[in-house]
Amino acid sequence: MPFSFPALRSILRLFAIAMFWTLVGLAFASQFYLSSSLLGRSVTWGQAISSALADWYVWAVLSGPIVLLARRVPPESGLHWRTAFVHLVAALLCSLIYVLLRSAVAVVHGAVVDEPVGYMEVFQPLLVRTFPFNLLIYGVILSVSHAIDYYRKYHDRTVQALELEKHLAEARLQSLLRQLKPHFLFNTLNGIASLMHSDVEAADRMLVRLSELLRLTMNHAGRPLARLRDELAFVERYLDIERIRFRDRLSVRVDVDPSILDAEVPSLILQPLLENAIRHGIEPHARPGVIELTGRREPGHVVLTVSDNGAGMPSGGFVREGIGLANTRARLGELYGGTHSFELANRPEGGLVVRLSIPTPDAP
Repeated sequence: MPFSFPALRSILRLFAIAMFWTLVGLAFASQFYLSSSLLGRSVTWGQAISSALADWYVWAVLSGPIVLLARRVPPESGLHWRTAFVHLVAALLCSLIYVLLRSAVAVVHGAVVDEPVGYMEVFQPLLVRTFPFNLLIYGVILSVSHAIDYYRKYHDRTVQALELEKHLAEARLQSLLRQLKPHFLFNTLNGIASLMHSDVEAADRMLVRLSELLRLTMNHAGRPLARLRDELAFVERYLDIERIRFRDRLSVRVDVDPSILDAEVPSLILQPLLENAIRHGIEPHARPGVIELTGRREPGHVVLTVSDNGAGMPSGGFVREGIGLANTRARLGELYGGTHSFELANRPEGGLVVRLSIPTPDAP
């Protein structure tokens, strides 16, 4: 029967713990061998390693209960004096248990190598020699356990905070999209209503285009990003509606680099910019209006611009941005933070240009 993933993970954890205590034992074996050699004592590498590993493998066994107690009685639990008292008693008891176990290991080892030794012969000197040091080892294991637990808690809280931030950002984006769609729909229906009394056929064509547009809108449901080619197909339906409404007064020029058509951009990012250009650059004037939509590639970014030949922006800027521009600015901030740019400026020849620079991995 194959191992389950949790079982395999437990085995790997036990192996890692064993390797850790083995390395500690080998480090102390080296120190014991070198110091013995400097003092003129005859100690072989085998004796040094077996003695050190016997010491630290006993601590490996005792470290499990110490870690469990450290998690059950952490420093922040209850009264500090009570926590300190519990661990002091545990340290004294653990030190005594170490001496008992280590003496038993020495007796067994003596029997195996045919050098028998009495239990009390080992216990008494070992108790005197190692008892204070054992208290220090308990404190080290306790401190390392607390450090690992604090790191785990910090990591879990960081992951939870990132997940919460992600969910909040997605919720804000969905809210902005839900705000944008009714705004666009109501404006289009108002245009249809105004034509119903003057040009029924035009109003009928607008309704057909609107149904196609709404079908495309459903394909955007819940997605914060879309391919640029899909966005262009969407705004083309929208522009068809506006061309019916304005007839010869509206001319639109689209010049987009084909190499960026598959780049991902925010869903419904172009429609509010075009609507703003029509509403403020074309609608207030009787003369023919021209809107230009361009798309270019820059290092690390895709740059989209929407410009018109209207009156442009008043000196000092707009007193208050409309829903379309404010919504676009907010969505870009949620998606890209400070890595994007969104600028409004007057054209030298007259009119307004909106420049949008979006970071994208599709751009080299």
